[in-house]
Order: sequence, then C-alpha cells, then structure tokens
Amino acid sequence: MNKRVEAALNDQIKKEASSSQYYLSMASWAESNGLNGTANFMYTHSDEERFHMLKLVKFVNERGGRAEVPQLEKPPHEFKNLKIVFESLLEHEIGVTASINNLVDICLQEKDYTTHNFVQWYVSEQLEEEALARTILDKLNLIGTDSGGMYMFDRDMENSLIQVNNSNEDPGQ
Repeated sequence: MNKRVEAALNDQIKKEASSSQYYLSMASWAESNGLNGTANFMYTHSDEERFHMLKLVKFVNERGGRAEVPQLEKPPHEFKNLKIVFESLLEHEIGVTASINNLVDICLQEKDYTTHNFVQWYVSEQLEEEALARTILDKLNLIGTDSGGMYMFDRDMENSLIQVNNSNEDPGQ
C-alpha cells in the first residue's frame, strides 16, 4: 500500500474514532438532561461512526498496510443547549467531509484508484450526515425555546430511530 495513502487512511481512522466519541459524549449529555430520544439518536450514531472506523481499519489491513488504533482526545461533555449540540455536530461533520475530500485528492494524486473507489462510500455518507444535521437544526430553529416543541422534537427523534431500525430488519425474520 502506498505510504502516503496509508497515512491519510490512518488519519481518517482517527477522525472516525473521534466522531464516535463525540457522538457518545453528546448522547451522555442528552440522557442526563432528560432528552432520551436525542440520547438514543446519538448512541446509534456513535455506533455508526465506530463502524466507519472499523471499515477503514479492515481495508488498510487487507490492502497490506497497517491500521493504527489512535489515541483520542477527550470530547466536550457539557453543552449549553440542544441547538448548540447540533450546531457542534454539523461543524464537526463539515470537518470530517473536508478530511474525506482530502483523502480523495491524495488517492488521485497517488493514482490509487482502488482506495479512491473504496472512499467514494464515505463521500456519499458525508453528504447524508451533513444533510441530516442541517435538517435537525432547521427543526430546532422552528421550535426556538418552546418546551412543548422540544418535548415533541425529542419524542420524534426516538420515533425516527424506531422507524430506521425497523426498516433495517430482515423481512424474512
């Protein structure tokens, strides 16, 4: 495996692991503030980010490189309110998108088309991650500081996870 591509992939592994921890910290904050639907949403997304990291680890190792398990910085654990949580999340995801785009660029510079092809999944995933964060922020902006609206929002977050989990189940079960 090309060493420059391997280094960029290992950097992305760290970013995905950090994303998982970031979502986990947000989940803990939401849960301790009575926002169980939001907490479950964040716990699910933390697992998803860990899956993204593992997918990269396996790819690097299968291609003859060596994936590195990164040391992570402690994520923030206090947030002023739910809107700030999702603003932070969007900002974080925009940074991850920039990193993925940089990885794509390195793959093309190094003519590593196999890795370029593999990374396209992450390009699509980041479009979804950013769009979801923006949609949630739009809803929070509509709610403002209305506690009834916040209650409904949190309940909707939990119900959206139930729908996603049901749609991912095998119909043959």
